[in-house]
Amino acid sequence: MSAATTTASAADKKKADFSIGRLLLEGRAFFALIAIIVVFSILSPNYLTISNLLIMSSHVAIYGILAIGMLLVILNGGIDLSVGSILALAGVSAGAMMQGLQIDAAGVILYPPVWAVVILTCVLGALVGAVNGVLVSIFKVPAFVATLGVMYVARGVALLMTNGLTYNNLSGRPELGNTGFDWLGFNRIAGVPISVIVLAVLAILGGLMLSRSAFGRWLYASGGNERAAELSGVPTRRVKITVYTLSGMLSAIAGLVLASQLTSAGPTAGVTYELTAIAAVVIGGAALTGGRGTMRGTMLGAFVIGFLSDGLVIIGVSSYWQTVFTGAVIVLAVLLNSLQYGGGRKR
Repeated sequence: MSAATTTASAADKKKADFSIGRLLLEGRAFFALIAIIVVFSILSPNYLTISNLLIMSSHVAIYGILAIGMLLVILNGGIDLSVGSILALAGVSAGAMMQGLQIDAAGVILYPPVWAVVILTCVLGALVGAVNGVLVSIFKVPAFVATLGVMYVARGVALLMTNGLTYNNLSGRPELGNTGFDWLGFNRIAGVPISVIVLAVLAILGGLMLSRSAFGRWLYASGGNERAAELSGVPTRRVKITVYTLSGMLSAIAGLVLASQLTSAGPTAGVTYELTAIAAVVIGGAALTGGRGTMRGTMLGAFVIGFLSDGLVIIGVSSYWQTVFTGAVIVLAVLLNSLQYGGGRKR
């Protein structure tokens, strides 16, 4: 065998190894999900059943909806620490409307129909998210600081609204046309929980927006290099406000789903959920520096987090160890992201 043949063979082998390594790196969320399902299926015969998979998927829906909004913000090069607090504020606001809105001046109590409650709650979440966007884009407050402040404000308002208590009756007043929204957490269509369908619809719409719309191209461009995007005519300020507004609205939807699943709405709901949403986005392969990430990867990341947590519960692992395992997965995901993106440097 000639030296040239040997060199070519070595180069081909190195190229093949690189391709396999790149495939494993880029598809890590998918492979991690498969590994989690296989391992827990071996450890528990009840894990890989249709009923249990649907139940776990309904739990994932909360994280997934939050992660969609977080992905948009991270693609823009920002961060949103307020999503868990907006979730709680949205839940208690919906709960307050279910209890009836008392208007002292008129001496009446209004019971809005369920569709009005949903719309008003989503508008509230969007408004709080818009506050984040304005602070970050117009007043140039660092995203971490701005959303941290809004996180405390939103949680504080939720506590003030309820005096620290929980709304345990979300059934509304059926005789007045308000049937409550228990259906959102418990009803199914063709055997699939409505919360899972909501997640799927939002993920599909979000994916299409990122891949097929001008806004999606603007978002990737502004997240990759905001200054260059601005010089190219991208309305970077509008993009930034929009992603934070969408993140707030999606947090409100997640709050409605969670309140429906728990049949209660409390001001302490959603604590640390912002970290779970960030973890899902990172595990899905998005770069925290912005400009890189996909909806498909984020959804896989949400299912990795959800299926891992539920699997640990099913096999009886202590909640303390669950925290350790989840944290280890997040650290590993960040490490792999660093390897994939060259330490976070934008190229």
